[in-house]
Amino acid sequence: MPLETTHPVAEDIAGANQEFLYTLNFGPQHPATHTTLRLILTLDGETVVKAVPDIGYLHSGFEKLGEDLDFNQYVTIVDRMNYISPVANEIAWHHVVEKLLNIEITPRCKYIRTILAELARISDHLLCIGAAALDLGGLTAFLYAFNAREKVYNIMESASGQRFHPSYTRVGGLMADISDDVVNQVRDFVKTFPKVHGDICRLLNRNRIFIDRTKGIGVLSKEDAISYSCSGPVARASGVVRDLRKDEPYLAYKDLSASFKVVCGKGGDCYNRYLVRMGEMQESVKIIAAAVENLPAGAVNVELNDKLTIPDKTATYRSIEGLIQHFELFMWNRRWETPVEELYGANETANGELGFYVVADGSGKAFRARTRPPSFIHFAVFPIMMEGHQLSDVPAILGSLNIIAAELDR
Repeated sequence: MPLETTHPVAEDIAGANQEFLYTLNFGPQHPATHTTLRLILTLDGETVVKAVPDIGYLHSGFEKLGEDLDFNQYVTIVDRMNYISPVANEIAWHHVVEKLLNIEITPRCKYIRTILAELARISDHLLCIGAAALDLGGLTAFLYAFNAREKVYNIMESASGQRFHPSYTRVGGLMADISDDVVNQVRDFVKTFPKVHGDICRLLNRNRIFIDRTKGIGVLSKEDAISYSCSGPVARASGVVRDLRKDEPYLAYKDLSASFKVVCGKGGDCYNRYLVRMGEMQESVKIIAAAVENLPAGAVNVELNDKLTIPDKTATYRSIEGLIQHFELFMWNRRWETPVEELYGANETANGELGFYVVADGSGKAFRARTRPPSFIHFAVFPIMMEGHQLSDVPAILGSLNIIAAELDR
């Protein structure tokens, strides 16, 4: 990591001995930044007096692609935004599209999407906690977390045929219904996960090194969390009691509201963010258990006569109506006739509020598509959390925010 003896903004840093300030590039080639994040740190000895996040290493063009692809094609792109819990991105995107098209999905689809969204939340939290522990020197928790994540991947693969990027949701439904095998895998996960959760708790909750590296580090006050529009575990660890699953229920969360509670902290430090995520995984297991045991029967896609969803294979092969609808949706450019309006919709994903703002011009794709990813908001808060801390605290604070680089460079 190259060092410089001067810094272009050194003269703006009050209270520091500018003669001894130097710049350290933390990343992108660093284990804690995963080759896609760069932090420009101004140091006085080992004390960080200024931190400047630098983004722009992926050049993904996610938002522009949303204006070129139709509402179903774009699901393969939102998969890549938060690649740790991709199915949650898909659900959030089609939640907005269905809101635009005024589509009410079936009860079975609502419950299946809810189960998948909570599995994605657990998978995301496991990676965040496991990688954060690894960055601080704890390998065992990382291995425990990844072993449990493999079961989530198995469920996604059984449901969609794809392990990492499922591309499973569709306008008005899902690519296909889940089988009894998937239901049994979900039940097995609900049964076995509490042991994994308990093992991680015993490894980290009272681990002296982990506590010393996280407690009182990277404190974000409740006022600052609100002011900077933080959401998810980052905000709730600072005492902000807000969760879209409770405050603005969608999917099956209204039916399952009594099955879970919103987990909050008070300290707003790295340790509280860890505890909130551990608590949220327990609540997610409760939601999944309630949903899978009360899974409604019936179709997963809205009725054929709505002319908005892809007909299933049986209808396509055996009825002229299904064949015509399939032909119009795929072969001609006669897809969804949308109202000419603009709207915003959001879901509570693992890292916070994931929202999409869509401007529709009446065609089958968005005229403008913009996203509000939680990582973009939280990375902007990193500098105020980092200043005054030691260089060794950078991995702890960065890991507690769970920054996903693909949500930054859009």
